Amino acid sequence: MISSLKCVQWTMVYPREVLNRLRWTEGLGLEDAVITYLHRGAPGDLMAVKGSNIMELERSFFVTVDSKVPYHRIRKIEYRGKVLYEEITEK
Repeated sequence: MISSLKCVQWTMVYPREVLNRLRWTEGLGLEDAVITYLHRGAPGDLMAVKGSNIMELERSFFVTVDSKVPYHRIRKIEYRGKVLYEEITEK
């Protein structure tokens, strides 16, 4: 199971790929993930959602009970305390 997590961490480039790998790899799952995304109007313009609140992974966005979030708004994906994806912004 840990080797699967390492595979996710080193080979995934896009947030959708990371989420799909977590969802479909045996021994992993979205339940232990936290996804931080750009949400205008939220404190610091960021909001976090637990992976267990994700209902569906669509082609261009993920679906929660409250909203549809485009993948390009994802800033960070954490899984069991490890950062699997983090957008690097240049200043």
